[in-house]
This record gives sequence, C-alpha cells and structure tokens, in this order.
Amino acid sequence: MIGDATTYTLWVYLDREIRIAVGALGRCTFPAGWYAYTGSARRGLRARLRRHCAPPAAKRMRWHVDYLLTSPHAAIRFMQLSGDPECAVNQRVAGTSPCPGFGASDCRGGCGSHLRYRGPAFDLQALAPSPSPGR
Repeated sequence: MIGDATTYTLWVYLDREIRIAVGALGRCTFPAGWYAYTGSARRGLRARLRRHCAPPAAKRMRWHVDYLLTSPHAAIRFMQLSGDPECAVNQRVAGTSPCPGFGASDCRGGCGSHLRYRGPAFDLQALAPSPSPGR
C-alpha cells in the first residue's frame, strides 16, 4: 500500500556482470548480484513505479536507473516503500557503490550514490519483517 510513501527502494538482481554507459556518468561496470536503488517521487509514486517496471522499449532514458533496468540481465525482484526522506532511506542500506554518482544528481545528503551493491549472496528474505512474538 502506498499511503504516505514518497520514497522507494528497488531490489534489483543482475544475473551477470555488465558494463554500460549511464548517461553523463559514462561507462560503469556492474558485477552480478543484488542491488538496492533508492529513489523518490513526491507526486505520482504509482506512476514512477509502473514506469520503472515497464519494458525498456516503452520509455526513454531519463534517470540513471533506466540505463541499468534496460539490460536484459537486470530484473526488479522486490520494492520497499517508505515515508522517510530519500537520503535517509538510502543511507540505511549497506553495500558498495559500483558507479559513483548513480541516482544522486540532486542528492543533498552527501550520499555519493543511491545505488548500493549487496553482492551475489545477499538473501532477499532478510528484508522480511520478523514475526511478532506470540504468533
């Protein structure tokens, strides 16, 4: 449910290493494995998420993540929503930044990148909430 959410994290799996041009950032190498991309949309969050999930031919390259998601080796596997500011959500995600500046053109929090590489062994189930005691 979207509710008051304005921030999202896309959990993307890349099934093999790729090297692609990412707009003005130039060519970046993305190792195979799990990535977390954090973005926001103050208005039209549903539309933004639909756009990210649309086939590559249905959109022009606008955001850095578009370049990654057009690869046939990349797939969004999970989305998280939050009402917290984009940089705060991004800074809570551990990992390395394989492409400095990715998704951070308008970043005011000094993040360096809004894409975090979690590696091939990351367990997506680690994101599931723990069951409440007594259930």
